[in-house]
Amino acid sequence: MEGRWKNTDSKIALVHINGLLMDSSRTVRQLSKYRRDPKIKGVIVRIDSPGGSVGPSQEIYDEIHKIREAKKIVYASLGSVAASGGYYIACAADYILANPGTLTGSIGVIMAFNNLEELAKKIGVAPAVIKSGEFKDSGSPLRPLESKERKLLQNVVDDVHGQFVQAVSSSRNLSEEEVRLFADGRIMTGRQALKFKLIDEFGGLEKTIEVMGKKMGIIGYPSILEEKEEVPFIDWLMQSIVSKNLRQSFLHSPVPRLQYLWFP
Repeated sequence: MEGRWKNTDSKIALVHINGLLMDSSRTVRQLSKYRRDPKIKGVIVRIDSPGGSVGPSQEIYDEIHKIREAKKIVYASLGSVAASGGYYIACAADYILANPGTLTGSIGVIMAFNNLEELAKKIGVAPAVIKSGEFKDSGSPLRPLESKERKLLQNVVDDVHGQFVQAVSSSRNLSEEEVRLFADGRIMTGRQALKFKLIDEFGGLEKTIEVMGKKMGIIGYPSILEEKEEVPFIDWLMQSIVSKNLRQSFLHSPVPRLQYLWFP
């Protein structure tokens, strides 16, 4: 058993990406630190996320590519859910492992608006808008979208969707035509994702560690460096209680936002 636990000076860093992707600062900081640490030769990103805002997803994706440019390897381990922005991040890695039942894919973009016009009338709210251009208040909750506004916003969504398709195409060595065959927002299992070449192998986190260790030539079980985030019990309890409501409010935010998000 001693051989299994023998470590070398080459370490593997483990970064957890959980929940809605609303802010990337903590994750980017971790990845950047490991990129600059000479003892870290490989990084595993463990993803349990349905995605979230486009910006944070792209920032984490870019930081993973910087790690690879620094001649370090990055593996992605997909947990229960790694969909939309969660998969966007994963596809930046050199190698992706998922369980057959992992929910992934959902390659698409969504922008949701609320129309509160009738409610505003009932409570006596009359909007007065002064704007610098005809599209400045597009998506206002106090009136319906006009056809030209819908067309404009659809072009924005299509452009960001194209960025997603390009990222998957270049990262997974697939043509854009191949990616577009299933880039319609559909969710899929890990087993289906393997057929589409979106992942490389079945396996959980432990297998990901073992596979990366062998790739790096580490004898025995690799030394894992991981930041521990202390979450007070009351915070954990509140997060559990409001989780579903948070997802709902995130999707239907009063501030329109582009999202790589799978919303069950």
